[in-house]
Amino acid sequence: MSIYFTLFWEFFKTGLFAIGGGMATLPFLSSMAERFPWLTQEQLANMIAVSESTPGPLGINCATYAGYNAAGVPGAIIASFSEVLPSYIIILIISKMLRRFSQSKYVSFAFGGLRPAATGLIAAAAWGVVSIVLFNFSAFASGGIAAVFNIGAASVFALMMVLTNIKPLKKLHPLYFIAFAAVLGIVFEL
Repeated sequence: MSIYFTLFWEFFKTGLFAIGGGMATLPFLSSMAERFPWLTQEQLANMIAVSESTPGPLGINCATYAGYNAAGVPGAIIASFSEVLPSYIIILIISKMLRRFSQSKYVSFAFGGLRPAATGLIAAAAWGVVSIVLFNFSAFASGGIAAVFNIGAASVFALMMVLTNIKPLKKLHPLYFIAFAAVLGIVFEL
């Protein structure tokens, strides 16, 4: 199978089933990182950090990066295009049918099922990222339980959780927290 078709199909599926926004693409991207050499789990974790501090959705940023890694500029274009194509098609269909079915109880029930499903997928993907950043399970054999836990990363994680939930700091732009975390990473060589 051609690399271009594989890129198109994999990112088309990601775009098609990523209900709930950019973070909902994480389970699909993580699965791709396991099956293809375009993107590793570590690169995915780094891409999440970069995507949260740059314009554009995570899925598009990862599609462009992975497509470029797999097949250069044409691969980046194909992967990015195929990531957004399903959303474009779905929005066209929904906009045509929304007026007709907006009051339907079945449509309401369908969305009632999609919301928790999207939340579950995002939570599973978030756990995958947390486990990559905070834990090194392969170190258990050589260093025991203490070697598994990344104390520095966990400290920055906990600090960000606390700071972003302090009422006066909630008004700050997320870029301040991202910059502060980057400085901590440099200072403490995380």
